[in-house]
Order: sequence, then structure tokens, then C-alpha cells
Amino acid sequence: MSASNPIDAAPGGRRLHPWPVRIMHWINAGAMIVMIGSGWGIYNDSVIVHGLYFPQAVRIGSWAAESLLWHFAAMWVLALNGLAYLIYGFATGRFRERLLPIRVADVIATVRETLLFKIAHDDLTVYNAVQKILYIVAILAGVLQVITGLAIWKPVQFSGLVELFGGFQGARLAHFLGMAVLVGFLAVHVTLALLVPQTIRAMLTGGPRLRAPGAGGSR
Repeated sequence: MSASNPIDAAPGGRRLHPWPVRIMHWINAGAMIVMIGSGWGIYNDSVIVHGLYFPQAVRIGSWAAESLLWHFAAMWVLALNGLAYLIYGFATGRFRERLLPIRVADVIATVRETLLFKIAHDDLTVYNAVQKILYIVAILAGVLQVITGLAIWKPVQFSGLVELFGGFQGARLAHFLGMAVLVGFLAVHVTLALLVPQTIRAMLTGGPRLRAPGAGGSR
């Protein structure tokens, strides 16, 4: 996919993925895996979709109480690390730089090129329009998981949140759907990373050094 790159390579510039981003990324990845696996163990104790159960092979915890312990442990890690990630992304302008703008014409062009298998991945510094949307959806789904998780965890203390989702079961359903969105995002994210191994190396090493137009400092 051809696109103008607003960020130019610079031997002495900042990395594509600064060290705080890399650390938070891998902590988020590990915590999310534990949250999802333990969440499936909790789900099996009281299913939402009739007939849908998750096998032990993909669950963390041999029974619901054990899964809950894993879930709560990972919850604090993910919540604190996720909050740090959001603060960093907004404070440094990384979200604005990497995820905006999103133009309808770019979305249409990206979808068309994807269907024709013509998307190029040679420029790691630029996200296409669909990638930007997926990252924003994943961030919003993560926020939703925190809100619905609080409603499920403490339905009396957070009764106002419970009411927002039409009751306890509504909050559980929203939490389940948010999980499904994040699992879908992870599946696409991991698949693309395996297809384009340089993206994994960049998240380990920091990637190329860059210079943002008009920026004099590092982020």
C-alpha cells in the first residue's frame, strides 16, 4: 500500500517504539492472556451463551475459584499498566501521531487493497487506516472491560454501572462481548506479526530511529 510517510528516518532520532512502549506492550500482552484464559474458566461456571464452553486446554485455573484468583491478580497488572499506557500515549502525542487522522477514502482504499492482497508491509512507521481503527477499537474495548469488570466484581458498590448495562446479566454480556473483540484483535495482531516478523523485532529492539517533522526532542 502506498502512503506518504510523515516520519523520516534519522540516525540520531528517537526509536519507533521507545522503551516505555515496549515494556508496557509486553506486560499488557502477558496480562491479557492471563485475563482471557482465566476469564474463560470463570465463564464456564455460569455460561452466557447456551452450549458454549471453553476446554481446559485454553483455560487458566482448573475450576472457577482458582480462575478467579488468576483473574484478579492479572486484573491489577493490566489495569495499572493499561492506565500508564494511556497516560503515556496521550501525554507524548503518540496516539495522535500513530492513530490519526483516519480518512474515509483511506479506509476504502485499504479494504480494497486487502481484498486484492496488495497491501505492503515494508514501512513499519505508518499504520494503514484499518490498522488505526483496529487499535482504537481495542483501546475502547479495554476501557469497556474495566467498566463492566467493576460492575460484575462489585455490583452493589457500583450499582450505577450495573444499571448502565441493564442489570448484572447485561454487564456480564457486555464483558463477554468485549472479551470477544479483544480476542479477535489479538488473533489478527498475532497473525500479522507472524506474517511480518520485522514488526516483532521492532517491538523487541525499538525499531528504526525516526524524526517527526518539526520535532526537536525525543518521545
